[in-house]
Amino acid sequence: MFLRDLKHLGKLFLRPDYRKYQLAVQKLIKTPRYTHTSSDILGKEIELVDSASFIFMYKEIFEQQIYRFKTKKSDPFILDCGANIGLSVLYFKQVYPKSNIVAFEPDIKVFNVLKSNVHRFGLSEVELINKAVWKSETTLEFMSEGADAGRVIQLEEDKEKYKVSTVRLGEYLSKPVDFLKLDIEGAETEVIKDCEDLLVNVENLFVEYHSFANEPQTLHLILNILTKAGFRLHIHQMRPSPQPCYQLDIYSGMDMILNIFGFRE
Repeated sequence: MFLRDLKHLGKLFLRPDYRKYQLAVQKLIKTPRYTHTSSDILGKEIELVDSASFIFMYKEIFEQQIYRFKTKKSDPFILDCGANIGLSVLYFKQVYPKSNIVAFEPDIKVFNVLKSNVHRFGLSEVELINKAVWKSETTLEFMSEGADAGRVIQLEEDKEKYKVSTVRLGEYLSKPVDFLKLDIEGAETEVIKDCEDLLVNVENLFVEYHSFANEPQTLHLILNILTKAGFRLHIHQMRPSPQPCYQLDIYSGMDMILNIFGFRE
């Protein structure tokens, strides 16, 4: 602990970029949740809708780089399903500047912030779609959580709800996809089942699996489909319960959240 604190103090003193980053993080920590604000943590002002989820996403995306993938292409095609305010889009464009991205975000308030951030950073070759990814084109009731957990399934009574249009993911998988990101808050199983025969066109993918405490688990279905599609799989657990056989920790109605990575060997 002492050595870690000493290193932290040393970097604060010697590195202006680290000092600026820490000041930005501390400002966000002090910002109340679900407050529309902005931050210069990326060098330019980026809009955000929730400080806590922003910090979590920033660490995953920019520090851990969970969406990094290998490609020989200078202009990889990326499908970003559940783009939120655009941190993932900004990351993809930072690592793969010539990438072509289609980004989906159903929450209209969050979508407007996504659109603003893409404009603020001057990004090109990015198509933004204000629809939910689903297994068909229809209209569904959508729960707006206010941050990064809006969804079309397992709606909570005390949350804001409204109708959203949906798009079938399979319509975008008829050509090679270099990276498919599916962070769609519980809709992932139905979507993957629907486009099972098209996953051969996907080179790399990320799926955030959500296990709702009051529903049967469907992890086995996803793993079976991805394995049959030829992916090598790697799994990380988020917010694990230390003693799951004794007590499950429930977060937003979920008893487990997994990050599933799939890639070709």
